[in-house]
Amino acid sequence: MTLDITRLGAEGDGIAETANGPVYVPFAHPGDRLKVAVEKSQGTIMAITEPSPDRIAPVCRHFGPDGENGACGGCSLQHVNPALYAEFKRGLVVNALRSKGIDVEVGALVAANPGERRRAIFAARKTEKELLLGFNQAGSHHIVNISECPVLKPSIVARLDDIRIVGRALAPNAEPFRLGVLETLTGLDIAADGLPKLSDKQRQAAIEIILKLRGIARVSLDGEILIEPAKPIIRFGTTEASPPAGGFTQATVEAEEVMAALVVEIVGKAKAVADLFAGSGTFALRLAEKSKVHAVEGDQRAMTALEQAARKRQGLKPVTAERRDLFRRPMMASELKNFDAVVFDPPRAGAETQSKELARSTVRKIAAVSCNPLTLARDLSILVAGGYRVVAVTPIDQFLWSPHVEVVAALERPKK
Repeated sequence: MTLDITRLGAEGDGIAETANGPVYVPFAHPGDRLKVAVEKSQGTIMAITEPSPDRIAPVCRHFGPDGENGACGGCSLQHVNPALYAEFKRGLVVNALRSKGIDVEVGALVAANPGERRRAIFAARKTEKELLLGFNQAGSHHIVNISECPVLKPSIVARLDDIRIVGRALAPNAEPFRLGVLETLTGLDIAADGLPKLSDKQRQAAIEIILKLRGIARVSLDGEILIEPAKPIIRFGTTEASPPAGGFTQATVEAEEVMAALVVEIVGKAKAVADLFAGSGTFALRLAEKSKVHAVEGDQRAMTALEQAARKRQGLKPVTAERRDLFRRPMMASELKNFDAVVFDPPRAGAETQSKELARSTVRKIAAVSCNPLTLARDLSILVAGGYRVVAVTPIDQFLWSPHVEVVAALERPKK
């Protein structure tokens, strides 16, 4: 079919309207006229008959349907005009809030730049000749074996061969697995996931190979440390912390610092702050420079990392930590009365149950952080129904050229 692309969908696909409904076409740009192979509502570009005048050339050889080694699933929007790209990402937040009846001005998108990503989850598979390392083609198990990645820090791209050596040493067979790579101040933190249990002989052989490489801080298997030549260190403000093996960290330092600055501003002069879904201390350790902080987190390893970092850093206000599954056992309104401000940064599923308790609380200020505008909008609507007012919303681009966007929202309970 010949299709005219009119807009971008929420996943970054171009959308064409047809007599049978919308067709979603990856790597299409509004204004394109395309020859498209159509199956149900999905389209595949066969030829670009008339490209949009706003379409731009991708910067990576692996991008798009003509990408080297296949269409890399790491990026979906490299071809999109920068102004439209920023409007698209901000629009994801605007539309999510509007769907819940939340009328608030959404700020301009805080931009991301190439070469900022310090963390990546690679798909990997061992072959007779090499280790395939890259990202799965969208909707496929095919691994696009990358030789470059403009999103990642150049220091990680420069180590792709070493990362392949580590992966090949760990893989006992040709089954696919995942390799998480985090750049830390002391070297790469590599976390393998999805591999079968190694024998003692295989583990020892892998350790001997890894020890020959420089700049590897730690290698772990399914959260268990295999070898740790240097404890991985990252900074949360002025505090150094060592995240757990394979644990969550923000993908870029730049986006994390923007989010943290917004959170600190929202909290203001609050004397006592509850940081919910605190992780290893992204916000708690920064907030503790001025406020007493109670950090709540369900992952014991992350909680331990936070506690250890707080103990080692002199001059912080008191930091207490509590392991607690906030999905099953949220902090109740009666517990929240001791805090002037609350920060919450849940996984993509959001914080619905916790938001219901916050809506019943007397907490004056809330900083809501989210990687999912849809669940954030739901949670904010609960808080608004409970009497809070959304005073600011800031979208932040942390995952460049993808349809993902971070958001920080500020809420206040008006004085009676």
